[in-house]
Amino acid sequence: MAQDDLPGRLRADLTAALKARDRESARVLRTVLSAIANAEAQPASDDTPTSLRSQGVIAGAAAGLGAAEVARRDLGAGDVRAIVAAERDGRLAAAEDLDGRGAGDAAEALRAEAALLERYLE
Repeated sequence: MAQDDLPGRLRADLTAALKARDRESARVLRTVLSAIANAEAQPASDDTPTSLRSQGVIAGAAAGLGAAEVARRDLGAGDVRAIVAAERDGRLAAAEDLDGRGAGDAAEALRAEAALLERYLE
């Protein structure tokens, strides 16, 4: 596996976590992989509301096999690292907030998740 294939590493580690029945790691890895998949989704091609984009009797319908399919964006290694870093930073910020509210156990759980994600940024 290439060094810059971070999504591949995440998927392989998710498989290992599932086999080891490590639910917490699997949950965090699924969340990050979902964030990456969401970033790969293409934005709407124009600002026309779906209800006004009509090609048939149903408003917003696409005609023909595969007419609604759009190729996914290719994210570079830096983009993927930025997504993982944002997920880590979000957990750390939430942990700080929970500490301020007196929920130390929940804050520690979020810090553990952030530490798991930190391994992919080294």
